[in-house]
Amino acid sequence: MASKAAMIGTTSPTEADTATEEREGLLHHLREQEIRNRAYEIYLQREGHPGDELQDWLQAERELTTN
Repeated sequence: MASKAAMIGTTSPTEADTATEEREGLLHHLREQEIRNRAYEIYLQREGHPGDELQDWLQAERELTTN
C-alpha cells in the first residue's frame, strides 16, 4: 500500500481539475456554437450565396469578441 506522501505526488487529476476541464470544454463548445449561429445569420443575410464560409466565421468571431 502506498504512503500518503507517495499518493500526494501522483499526477492523476483531482476532481477539481476534472471539473475545471469539463467546464472549460463546455464553455468552448458553447462559444463555438455561438460563433456558428452568428456565421449562419451572416450567410442568410447575404442570401445564402456559397463560397464565403471562412469569412462568415471570422466576421462572427470578431463581432462576438468585441461585444
